[in-house]
This record gives sequence, C-alpha cells and structure tokens, in this order.
Amino acid sequence: MDGLLPAYLQGFALSAGLIVAIGAQNAFVLRQGLRREHVFVVATICFVSDALLIALGCAGFGTLVQAHPALVAAVRWIGAAFLIAYGARSAWAALRAQALDAAAAAAPLSRRKAVASVLALTWLNPHVYLDTVLLVGGLAGRYAETPRAAFAAGAASVSALWFYGLAYGAAWLAPLFRRPLTWRALDAVIALTMWAIAASLLRGG
Repeated sequence: MDGLLPAYLQGFALSAGLIVAIGAQNAFVLRQGLRREHVFVVATICFVSDALLIALGCAGFGTLVQAHPALVAAVRWIGAAFLIAYGARSAWAALRAQALDAAAAAAPLSRRKAVASVLALTWLNPHVYLDTVLLVGGLAGRYAETPRAAFAAGAASVSALWFYGLAYGAAWLAPLFRRPLTWRALDAVIALTMWAIAASLLRGG
C-alpha cells in the first residue's frame, strides 16, 4: 500500500505536465466549451481516449512501438499533415469577416461532426502516441503490476480533471469571447499552434 500512493502521484504529476500543454485537442475542447456545443460528449471522448491510451502504454504498448521506428515515423508524418490542414482551416476562419461574429463564429457543429473532429484530433495527433503512450508507458514499466496500475490511475485522473474542467470552465470566459476580435485571435492562435507542432514533428522533434 505504501508504494501505491507515490506511484499514483508520479503518474498524476507526469500526466499533468504533458496534458496542460496547448495543442490541437485542447484548443478544440476550449472552443466547444466557449460555444457550449456538445460539451459533455467532447470532454468524455477526450477523457476516455486518453485513459485508453494510458492503459495501452502502461500495459507495455510503449515498449512495442519503440521497437518499431517505422511505426513512429509513420505516425509523425500523418499527424504533421493533419495538423497543417487543421491550422489552415483555423487561419481561414480568422481571416473571414463573417467569422468575427462571436454568436455565429462559423456554423455550429452537429453532434456527428463534433465527435468526428475530436476523434481525429485525438487519435491522429502524434503527440498522443509519442508522449502519452511512449513516455507514460515507458515510465510505468519501471513498476511492478500493482503500483503500475496506480501510476496509470494517477495519469488518468488528470485527464478527467483537465478535460471536464477545460470544457465546462470555458463558459466563464464567454463574455470575453463575445468580442469579435477575441474570436479572430483565438483562431489565429490555434492556427499558429498547429503549424508549430507540425513543424516540430517534421524536424523530428
């Protein structure tokens, strides 16, 4: 029992350091929260997906992927292409005049499109595999089976707190995002962030 709490806390701290970084998935969750569109569904998909990936990594999948460099390279290139395209879409939204109306900034997403978008941003994001699966899984491999489960639980706990907190906490920022300039700035930041991540992946980072 004494070894479970340190393992849990280490998993919690590691996951917190990884998940808080701005990325495509977090930007989408924030945007949906601000628009109050399919908030619970989007946050739940992110949490469940993250928990599954953490479980895969902690079960030894990280070691398997590390043994196949070609798989890592494929994930990197596919993910970079996806992020470039997503960034271009956000840049276009920032430039269009009709996107400046906070109440009608882009057409509302249907539940189906929101689900498809968040699944793509989650499962096609190479950082999910390079960080969550490989890094978390690699560190979890140092533990025996029971402490490893506590480590995974700590990492998954952060996902739940972060995604639901980000999605529902975004509503408090709604007054700020009624300003047209704020929507333009958000789309511009999202575009630049996506391109920066893609560039780091193409450099092999």
